[in-house]
Amino acid sequence: MKKVLIANRGEIAVRIIRACQDLGLHTVAVYSQADAEALHVLHADEAICIGEAAPAKSYLKVSNILSACEVTGADAVHPGYGFLSENANFAAICESSGLTFIGPSSETISLLGDKAQAKALAKSVKCPVIPGTDGVVETLEEALDQAEQIGYPVFIKASAGGGGKGIRVAFDVEDFKKKFVQAKTEAEISFNNSDVYLEKMIVNPRHIEVQLLADKHGNVLHLGERDCTVQRRRQKLIEETPSPVLTPALRKKMGEAAVALAKAANYHTAGTVEFLLDEDNNFYFMEVNTRIQVEHTVSEEITGIDLLVEQIKAARGEKLKMKQKDIQFSGHVFEFRINAEDPKNNFCPSPGLLEYYIPPGGPHVRIDSACYSGYKIPPNYDSMIAKLIVKGKDRTEAIQIAKRALKEFHIGSIHTTIAFHQYMLENEKFLSGVYNLNFVDELVESGELFKETSKV
Repeated sequence: MKKVLIANRGEIAVRIIRACQDLGLHTVAVYSQADAEALHVLHADEAICIGEAAPAKSYLKVSNILSACEVTGADAVHPGYGFLSENANFAAICESSGLTFIGPSSETISLLGDKAQAKALAKSVKCPVIPGTDGVVETLEEALDQAEQIGYPVFIKASAGGGGKGIRVAFDVEDFKKKFVQAKTEAEISFNNSDVYLEKMIVNPRHIEVQLLADKHGNVLHLGERDCTVQRRRQKLIEETPSPVLTPALRKKMGEAAVALAKAANYHTAGTVEFLLDEDNNFYFMEVNTRIQVEHTVSEEITGIDLLVEQIKAARGEKLKMKQKDIQFSGHVFEFRINAEDPKNNFCPSPGLLEYYIPPGGPHVRIDSACYSGYKIPPNYDSMIAKLIVKGKDRTEAIQIAKRALKEFHIGSIHTTIAFHQYMLENEKFLSGVYNLNFVDELVESGELFKETSKV
């Protein structure tokens, strides 16, 4: 591996470029017409335009990306997150073209990308799973019978879904009849796969995920958990580690379950196993993300391990130089997603010109971003402006550092989620650490969010 093409954009493209440079690798940025002035284009050794602003005509257009590899002589592809990162067909094409795909094999992506198959694999290694169907359900009659056995409320989930999409919840028989048809239709439109399966709805859960690192020699280890419970419409807003509710014993058990699953799937490079944690501290397998995640920074800061560098090393066949006993966890870390959204207007997107962009600094503060003053946030992609990562010796200190950093963060003239994060850091329930996955949605729907803003 000598030259890596980054098949992505934004802050993750910048992050990958930095890791490649640390390893002495040449980098190629691809960009759409809307991203001609993007920071990843400036940072890479080479850059090549691959199409129009619409993702389907650029970042999702496999033929254009492969052509860019051929033109530039790139011998490896890093897909980042989103776009083609979990596309098994893209990974297979890279493999057959002699390109190193920096991620797991196409077979592993295909296996774990199918939620029903992934659940069956989890059960085979005795990883706790949410009660539900053993596989997809084809007909309404079969689905109704299964739902009755599982017990309402039940989730109807697209087998090829992810990222909070392709999910319906039914509370009774009549509701189920309507939602089942809707779910299959949406799955066909969104994922070109109408298969759905059923799961028991875990009431008031927390969202906990375990970061994995694995090589091509069968070695797998975990880098602890991330608590991603603060979400709006199943989209993550704040992540932290360690989770304020996990005991050491539970943390160890979840880590071991994640490792066992990865080994069974012949997994290599970086990945994440996601779990739901119920009110009685029982955890259940949810899905595997076969890529680097937005919130990988949290695990990096708590362990001191550069996940992108290790991911690239694993992709080129190197053995992990560390064992599970070598992984040390120090302090408490938060990540706050600074998005171009208006949290006071139902988190409505707010793309546009950054008239000024002044990120915070000082001890224990990290910023991952691809933005700068004068940059225009395009409406074609996700709304992320930056990730603010802070670290303290414990949760209390980390929160205080976060308050300082957020106060220093100045962005104009678009709306951002900075005020939301400042509100959360004054919210008694958030400060207590006792909340669930419905926390933010309930604040919004009840009108309580920003009701008292004197401290924000």
